[in-house]
This record gives sequence, C-alpha cells and structure tokens, in this order.
Amino acid sequence: MRLVGRLGRLVSGPASTGPELERALSYLGADADADAVVRAGRGAGVLVACLGVPALAVAPTGLQPLVAAALLAVAVGAARCVRRAPIALATARRTAAMGAAPALVARLVLRMRVEPASERAASFAATAEGPLAASLRDHVRRAAGTPGSGLAAFGATWADRNPPLRRAVLLVEAAADAPASERARSLDRAMTAILDGTRDRMASFADDARAPTTGVYAFGVLLPLALVAVLPAARVAGVPVSIPALAVVYDLLLPGLLVGAGAWLVVRRPAAFPPPDVARSHPDVPERRWPVVAASAAAGLVGLAVTTPLAAWTRWPATLGLAVGAALVVRFRPVTLVRNDARRVERHLTDALYLVGRRVSDGAAVESAIADAAPEVAGRTGETLATAAGVQRRLRVGVRTAFLGEHGALADVPSPQARSVAALLALAAREGRPAGRAIVSMADHVEDLQRVEREARRELARVTGTLRNTAAVFGPLVGGATVALADGMAASALGEPFPTGALGVVVSTYVLALAAVLTALATALERGFDRALVGYRVGLALLAAVGSFLAGFVGAGLAA
Repeated sequence: MRLVGRLGRLVSGPASTGPELERALSYLGADADADAVVRAGRGAGVLVACLGVPALAVAPTGLQPLVAAALLAVAVGAARCVRRAPIALATARRTAAMGAAPALVARLVLRMRVEPASERAASFAATAEGPLAASLRDHVRRAAGTPGSGLAAFGATWADRNPPLRRAVLLVEAAADAPASERARSLDRAMTAILDGTRDRMASFADDARAPTTGVYAFGVLLPLALVAVLPAARVAGVPVSIPALAVVYDLLLPGLLVGAGAWLVVRRPAAFPPPDVARSHPDVPERRWPVVAASAAAGLVGLAVTTPLAAWTRWPATLGLAVGAALVVRFRPVTLVRNDARRVERHLTDALYLVGRRVSDGAAVESAIADAAPEVAGRTGETLATAAGVQRRLRVGVRTAFLGEHGALADVPSPQARSVAALLALAAREGRPAGRAIVSMADHVEDLQRVEREARRELARVTGTLRNTAAVFGPLVGGATVALADGMAASALGEPFPTGALGVVVSTYVLALAAVLTALATALERGFDRALVGYRVGLALLAAVGSFLAGFVGAGLAA
C-alpha cells in the first residue's frame, strides 16, 4: 500500500473509478481505495515513460519513432496493469476458493452417511481450511438457532460462480429429510453433481484455452524465434535492424506481452483441487536462507567456469541464469518434497478406507481395523496407518488424536484429503459398526475425486506440454545457434554483421525470459498458480535453458 501511495503522488487530478475495482478492493480487504489505485496506475505510467527517455535519446534517428511508440505502449500498459491488478487478484482468489468445492461437498456427504443431520454435516464441513469453508462457517453461524443449516444460503452465495455447488449442497440438505431408502441415492447425486460439474468446467476450459495458448505460442514464441534465426542474414543483406531496437522488442515488449496474455489465461482457469498448503513453519521446510545464497553463488561460479573458454559475453547469461535457477530450486525444493509426500499419503487412501470399512462392518472396532489394515495397504498410506496405530497403542489415545494430534501420523502432512478421512474415521469410531458401510462409501468418493483430478490435469497437460519443452530446450537451442551464425558471418566479413556480443546478450536475455514466463504459464494452467511449484519449475527451466543455449551456441559454431 505504501507503493500505491508513492506512485499516486506522482500525478494529481480527479480519478474515475468503477464499481468492479471497488468490489475487488473490498473483497481483498485492501487499505487503499479505488481512487488511490487509479492514481497509482497513472503514476506508474509516468514513471515508466521517464525511465525510457534515455533509451529514446540514444536511439538512432531512424528508429526514434519506433522506440517512442514502444515506450508509450509500455507506459500505457503499466498504468493499465496497476489499475487492473486488484481486479485480477480478486478474481484469482475467488476462483481459487472454488477449487475446494469437490472436497467440501465430499465432507458434507460423508458426514451425512454417518449421521443424517444437515446441521452437523455443515458444521463438520466448515472446519476445513480455505475461503470456501470460511464462507460456510459464516452461514452456519448465521443459521444457529434457526430451523435451517445454512447450506441453502451458502449455495446461493456461490451459485453464480459454481452452479453445481449449489445443486450439490441442496441435495445434501434434502437427504436429511429423505426416507432412509432414498438418502443414499440423494447423497450419491450430490457427489455426482459436483464431480461432473468440475469435470465439465475443466474440460471446457482446456478446449477454450487451446486456441489462445496456440496463439501465444505462435506469435510470442515461434514467430519471434524464426525471426531471430534470420536476423544475421537480414543484417548482411542490408536490412536496417539495430541492437537497441532488438532489445526493446525482444527483451521488453515480447516478455511483457507474454506475461499479460498468460495472466489473462490463468485468471480464467477454473480452480480445482488446490495443492496442499505448506507453511514456512513446517519442520521439513528450513528457515535458514544461507543454503539459497550458497547454491546461487556456487551455480554462478559454475557458469563462469563453463564459459571461460567461450566468448566473454556468454558469462552474463550463464552466470545469471544458473544463479537464479539454482536459488529458486533450493528455495522451493523443500516445499515440493513435502507436497510430494502428501500426495503419496493420498495415493492409496481408497484401499485403506475399503479395508478399514469392511472390518468395521464385520464388527471390528475402528482402532483395531486401522492396525489390521495397515500391513495390507501399499506405500506411504500404509505407513501412515501403521504410525497412527502405533500412536494409539503407545499413548492410549483415540483415532482423532492418533492422526491429527500434536504427535499424530498426519501432524506434519498438509493433505486436506487425508485429514478429512482421518476426521471421518474418528467420527466412525464413535458410531461403531453402523459406520462401516459409510467408510466403504467414503472410499468410492475419494476414488472419484482422485479420478476427476487426474482427468483434469491430463486435459490441461495436452495444452501446456509444448510450452514447457519450448521454454527449457527448443527456444534456447535456436537462440544459441542464431548467435553462433551471426558470429560466423562476422568472421567471414560478409556485409555488415551484428556485433556478436550485443546480439548474444539480447537473444540470451530473451530466451531466459521465455523460459521463466512459459514455464510459469504452463505450470499455472496445469496446476493452478502456486508460488512454490511455479518457482521450483521456473528454476529447473532456467538451468535447462542455460545449458541448451550454450549447447546451441557451441554446436552451431563447430558446425559452421
């Protein structure tokens, strides 16, 4: 907010705002008002224009109109971005909130299978984390002391953004008053409604995103790389192309356009199945920052050593790219490992629930069913059951504490799905044998959730696969080969070639920016914008891009 105030002081005069911006700021709980944000946008445009004046002053006379137009476009774009940023952020947060809808409905359905009381089901589902659960808590609190459960009002609140959610919660509420013979069918229909809705929304987005993503790839990646490949020949042929013009277009305009197009696509992605939230306080996420600094410095030294036999200009992209890439990988790798562990815990939850549920239906207590089923469940899921059984035995505690307590099996596993299952098992432990069938049904619902999640990611992976490969490998290879070609033309003295060092810096900056932007876009489209996952994959892409660029430069130079 301080930055908004400082930018706003650069300009004066009345600011016209709209209700959309005011609603977005209200939803975000921002301290700044709409007028301040609009003035900050104007200030950002003025600041960008002022910073670009030196570039305009040193540009060749024939290229000054092009540079001026580019600066004007960037200044207007900066002002527009600042003004639209709160709206985009609010949209992204609302969309992200909807990602928890399938899991929330599953909690409602599972609680209703154990005990057909919509008020208790709503209260149980509201104990989850996230904005959607917080909204449900608010409606449950308002409905306290009334005949309602708050589910109908909750569904109406989100009906515009997710109609299947409203239908699902109404079916859950109707199941409470339905005859016992029809209750299971109503709950099954609720799960089907939210899962089919999620599947349809993700499939529709994948189809709708295919054309814009192809356009981004064609005009932001493929065409610029093709033009880069012919630049040396164009300069030799007498085409008036200068290094400053290339720097403005390739290192400023193109990355900016890619970021804008990518943000436009990402905010329209329907959220589904958000990743586990790993706090920085997690015991497996170190607080110390010196490993990041050490890894960055070591990678930078490797870049210097590798490029020592090469041209001097190669040290800049190699050192910078490897240093930033290594820093990102080391910074976000612990979070990624914790999330991978959470996914492994979730992998065989359906088997665990089925085996536990069958034993409970046969008359076994939930506590003994967990201990007996643990050796039969594969992987990390079975280990978690065994750990919970051990905690029960050693500390003489109940199912909830054995899983979710301070020393429980899931204490350090940030998996909402696994924690929901544990909470339902604890509830089943109080109900006894009648809950066995509900646990088996729970296995089916968890399997349905996981299947829809896999299908959604598979649909989006078809769209993003080309972007990732181009970012890390093919784009840098073409860029490196282009610079080597320009170097060969300079050596043969045909016409007036590009200065190799300047061209190399421009092209390498472009391909590194391409690696970061395209990888972030592909990851956000496929998994949703998650800072840790995006940072980790961008770091890997930068490391690969530096290697590919140098390989293309050296390989094309040897071939020439």
